Amino acid sequence: MSGMLVSLLIQIVGGAIGGNVAGGAAKNIDLGTLGNTIAGAIGGGVGGQILGMLIPMLANSASTPDIGAIIGQAAGGGVAGAVLTAIVGALKNRTA
Repeated sequence: MSGMLVSLLIQIVGGAIGGNVAGGAAKNIDLGTLGNTIAGAIGGGVGGQILGMLIPMLANSASTPDIGAIIGQAAGGGVAGAVLTAIVGALKNRTA
């Protein structure tokens, strides 16, 4: 697999985990398990790619055996997934 695809998969999984953690931590933004996972995965993928552009050290770094870069990819995706889940959950609750 190419380094970019591996990085994207790590970011998506990290985002899905981050979305579920955010939804579980704050019940007012919870979208349900499936909603948290989808919003988190999207946020992780998109946010991780943006983070890769801003911090070139993290771009396509998952193809190398550097554990620090892989953890950076997962953490960036997790935070971005949690943020997008929180935004979508807040907007959902505001319109309801």
